[in-house]
Amino acid sequence: MTDTSAPLRKDAARNRQRLLDAATELFATQGLGVTLNDIAHHAGVGVGTAYRRFANKEELIEALFEERFREVADAAQRALADPDAWTAFVTFFERYLQMQLQDRGLTELVTNAPVRHEKVNRMRTEIAPMITEIVERAKRDGHLRTDIEATDIIFMTIGLTAVMDRTRQVAPDYYLRLFDVYLDGFRAEPSKRTALRVPPLTVDQTHEVTTKS
Repeated sequence: MTDTSAPLRKDAARNRQRLLDAATELFATQGLGVTLNDIAHHAGVGVGTAYRRFANKEELIEALFEERFREVADAAQRALADPDAWTAFVTFFERYLQMQLQDRGLTELVTNAPVRHEKVNRMRTEIAPMITEIVERAKRDGHLRTDIEATDIIFMTIGLTAVMDRTRQVAPDYYLRLFDVYLDGFRAEPSKRTALRVPPLTVDQTHEVTTKS
């Protein structure tokens, strides 16, 4: 592992930031499959420079996504501070989904992070109780069905991220339509319908997104 304890020279710090910025762009659009060489080329620095700053891609991922997971944790904390449990529930999961729409790499870490990403796994473990409490609070306040568990919500997000991946080029906001439908299924009072904010896909759009490889 590279030594990050000593202050970096200005040029070294600049190259490190260029690598992080390049990784942000590539992970967001292509996911975690890109290589450290790809990131170096996108950053406009030599491959050797990349390996001096980060011993491997896993080390870069940990440096970059610690910040991403902190954003998720901050959103969860804000939700828990909101006195309206239902608004907090909806706002948090909508923000959580939006973050994954904007960053494919985050989606992959949330749903399928390799065990070797110890810091990522640790942060997921820290965030999980907050997500559970957001769900439980909405249940206690009578907004959410009592038979819904946090694990159900996690599988909702996994399903919606799959929809995002299919529709992002055709109708990037389409997942919100299905999110609204999910909300009606989660409500303790089914008579309170959620207004669907996004129109349905056309037949042609549906054909396009369901037949792409």
